[in-house]
Amino acid sequence: MPSTPGPPFPARAAAEHGGARGAGSGPPPRRAAGAGPRVGAGPRARARAGAGGGAGAGAGAGLGPPAAAARPAARGRGAAAVARAAAAAAPSAGAPGRLGRRVRAAFFFGWTLLLSVPLFALMLAVFPAVWLFDRLLRRGEHAVNTLWAFLSGFPFYRVEVVGADLLPAASEPAVYVSNHRSFLDIFTLFRLNRPFKFVSKTSNFLIPIIGWSMFLTGHLMLKRTDRRSQMQVLKDSIALLKAGGSVLLFPEGTRSRDGAMGEFKKGAFSIAVKAGVPVVPVTLVGTGDLMPETLELNPGTIRIVVHLPLHSEDAADLLERSRAAVASALPGA
Repeated sequence: MPSTPGPPFPARAAAEHGGARGAGSGPPPRRAAGAGPRVGAGPRARARAGAGGGAGAGAGAGLGPPAAAARPAARGRGAAAVARAAAAAAPSAGAPGRLGRRVRAAFFFGWTLLLSVPLFALMLAVFPAVWLFDRLLRRGEHAVNTLWAFLSGFPFYRVEVVGADLLPAASEPAVYVSNHRSFLDIFTLFRLNRPFKFVSKTSNFLIPIIGWSMFLTGHLMLKRTDRRSQMQVLKDSIALLKAGGSVLLFPEGTRSRDGAMGEFKKGAFSIAVKAGVPVVPVTLVGTGDLMPETLELNPGTIRIVVHLPLHSEDAADLLERSRAAVASALPGA
């Protein structure tokens, strides 16, 4: 998941965090192309630098009132976080050649497999207690999943979360939706530290250790071409949400192979409406650049951009607004 985000990313992200100018204030003075906020600038200057040309982007994306109105305390923190994320280069300078990328990927998968032995043993050890006292949410197993994802990634790439203050509380049920570019997406989304269950195709549950750990954690199986399986996932997701859990879905249905975000399917948003919970759009920036192919891994930084939670009783409305929010933080948007 190396990318070089251009000015549109900070523009839209800053707008969502309350850092953008009002719609009638006019554009700020032009800076050199690709320039970020000047070093040492205060929060107001950084917000101006990040919001150039992005006035009213939150409303244009169908996100409702600016974050500043909903969460005044988030305003300064959000603008500063966006400025820091915009100033950091996602790819490392001098990316390795193909052989180097393959060697890094081999070390990554080898390290992940090495970690899996003690961590899977830990999951087996706690499973009886989880089954007796927390059968639906399985928070103990999720905690091991989160630790596993963190330990697997930190020697090989960095992860930055922009807008963490917009996340619902861990105890608040929500449907999280994200773009899908890379094998690294699930590893990365565990960094949100929210006890979600994700939907995955049935064949993934057959992968030794990794698939078995997914089964122990209670993630949801889906046979993509089986209508009955789809309806069962819908029912299981609603039951989980009503019990206080959260669900993570990739509305595109599969990974994008060309980098362009695909059309969103309606299922995730129907689940949110029927369960009466918010949708939290999340943009992953850089996963497809760091791991464009499963057997190659670049060094660099992945960014998770959290957007304002969305509420609606209309699944089609949630779909459109969520897709606009996710797209707004992608490079070149």
